[in-house]
Amino acid sequence: MTLRVDWRVSVGLVGTILKWLWVPLSLPFALALYDGTPIVPFLLPMIGTLLVGAGLERLPDTRDLQAREAFLMVALTWLTIALVGTVPFLLAGSGTLADPVNALFESMSGITTTGATVIVDFDEHSRAIHLWRSTLQWIGGLGILVLATALLSQLSVGGAQLMETESQTQDVNKLTPRISETAGLLWKLYIGLTVLMIAVLSLLRVIGLAPEMTLFDAVAHAFTAVSTSGFSPRGNSIATFSPAVQWAVIPFMALGATSFVLLYFVLQGDFDRLRESDEFRFYAGILGVFTAAVAAVLFTDASPALTVEETIRHSLFQVVSIVTTTGYASIDFDLWSPAAKHLLFVGMFIGGMAGSTTCSIKALRWLVVIKAFRRDLFVATTPSAIRPVRLSGNVVDEETVRDIYAYTLVSLVFFILGTVFVVIDASRAQVAVTEFEAMSAVAATFFNVGPAFGIAGPLASYEPFPPSTKFAMTLLMWVGRIEIIPVLVLLTPSFWRS
Repeated sequence: MTLRVDWRVSVGLVGTILKWLWVPLSLPFALALYDGTPIVPFLLPMIGTLLVGAGLERLPDTRDLQAREAFLMVALTWLTIALVGTVPFLLAGSGTLADPVNALFESMSGITTTGATVIVDFDEHSRAIHLWRSTLQWIGGLGILVLATALLSQLSVGGAQLMETESQTQDVNKLTPRISETAGLLWKLYIGLTVLMIAVLSLLRVIGLAPEMTLFDAVAHAFTAVSTSGFSPRGNSIATFSPAVQWAVIPFMALGATSFVLLYFVLQGDFDRLRESDEFRFYAGILGVFTAAVAAVLFTDASPALTVEETIRHSLFQVVSIVTTTGYASIDFDLWSPAAKHLLFVGMFIGGMAGSTTCSIKALRWLVVIKAFRRDLFVATTPSAIRPVRLSGNVVDEETVRDIYAYTLVSLVFFILGTVFVVIDASRAQVAVTEFEAMSAVAATFFNVGPAFGIAGPLASYEPFPPSTKFAMTLLMWVGRIEIIPVLVLLTPSFWRS
């Protein structure tokens, strides 16, 4: 029996990524220097990741990156960065993040762009710590795998399979002749959207429409909106800010959950792709239908009393926030009626477009599931008919349809098992958690949405959950963000044996 997977290839490439983590760590380090707050929480991991990464990078390897090594690298990359991200929280030693389980939860929530937090007192943490939370989400949004392929291409290592794992689109390899150029192009779009949002939020302050907005707030929220992540340095999230800010944030959340490949072609003037994209129309339709449904429910509710503008704004904001898995809150929607809350709960399972920074099952898969189910119903009544599933005019092969069916089913199984565990574990620890609170918390962590309902509501915290539950949710965030398969593949004996 021989070992087919060369772990040294995967670990060596993870080392390359670690070696460059000093760059994002330098942002909170510089802010800590400016504010006069402790710099050790950032200086030590900067030095440590540089040394350890350089050492791992020197591991000998016998071949280029293959499919098995790619699966291992994807899983190790997110896990390793989450562990590194824990270090500044522990070294800072303040608030709930001084606890190792809480620190790992917060870090994993950051790099997986989940946005679930265990922080209770936001003012207890320095601006540098809050910037590190936002930076983790920014590099996790589109970024870490694209950054990896850009670096690895310099080593003449193929990275197309990693881009496909993150973007889930074949078009990504057709943008430019080289994967490194594609990675650079997507990063330019990503950075461009981030800078644009910083400028918009800063302009709102200058013209007097956002008096609470500081430059720090603008940067922190731009990092976590474009990456559809949801961390905020403010305890009340976007509800802290004026209606103008809330309106301004909505399009950036929506764009962050739109295929960056599609955005690229639109910027090149190819608007036909936008019009012809079944996925985009489905994604936009979901946002529109859910917004109308939530608004209709809120209009009929007596409490809380909202004006027409407030009803439309909060309905649109929260639907976009939840469906795109950003997780911001413009209002404490946990106070809404059960009907409105259950609509948002369903939205957690949808997600934005493939090839974006969004999480969850994603609109593309749901669209294929719906089309395939309609086809199956038609064929059931007309057995002799041949009716392939089509997406934007192209036939989807049956193997892909089966894979999507399987992925959707496995996702729901994970959700169910996670809910059962949370209910049982909370009962064991004598923590009062209702079934709906458990369901929403598992959906919010596994599908990387962030806020849930009740005990972990939009203006609350996951801190009250037992440590064992928080550790399980940390694993759910990790598995959910890398879309289940890389982890399941690693658990199969055939992955490691010939």
